[in-house]
Amino acid sequence: MTDGFDPDEARVERATRIVLRPLANPLPLGFLALGAGTLVLAGLQLGWLSLTEGRSVALILLAFVFPLQFLAAVLGFLARDVVAGTGMALLSGTWLSIALVTVDAPPGSTSGALGLLLLCAAVALLVPASVASTGKLLPALVLTTAAARFATSGVYQLDGSGTWKDASAVIGLALCVLAAYTALAMAWEDARRRTVLPVLRSGRGRESLDGNLADQLRLLEREAGVREQL
Repeated sequence: MTDGFDPDEARVERATRIVLRPLANPLPLGFLALGAGTLVLAGLQLGWLSLTEGRSVALILLAFVFPLQFLAAVLGFLARDVVAGTGMALLSGTWLSIALVTVDAPPGSTSGALGLLLLCAAVALLVPASVASTGKLLPALVLTTAAARFATSGVYQLDGSGTWKDASAVIGLALCVLAAYTALAMAWEDARRRTVLPVLRSGRGRESLDGNLADQLRLLEREAGVREQL
């Protein structure tokens, strides 16, 4: 027997088939929904909308932002992208919580419970952001900015200070612009199969676009859903 050769392992490899289902990139959808959510909330915080519009903003988050980001999360996991799946799921759950707490709240009121959740969500978003920073810097920046937006909103909910409310709104407007640009860049990238607008890919992120099929499948057997244990 040749050293290192395992006939049982060879038979398993010959009998194993891993089927990959091509999916469109869900991140543009998720980032556009993020931009819409942070914009309408910033409008309420900055006084562009009347305080009595809080219920309308909550319904927009509930009907538009949450389901689109939830869909993006599901597709992200199906596409085997832990950043897209985890990031979009955290965002969708946070927007749903904001909507449910706000929908029947008195105009201009704050919630300590919501504040704690927003601070938790901000920290949680840094997990997929840190992973994204190793391959896709622009999505990492979006998630980090979203974390800052939720963190300042959380402090406002706990403290009630207008300074924190204004800071959260300004960060929210910047997040809207950044999310819209990232969605545009990634949508064009997916449509043209090459980078059109800078996405700041590096490492595995760059290889996933510029590499060949062998590069894509090189570590497939170690991915969640393929290996025996998560």
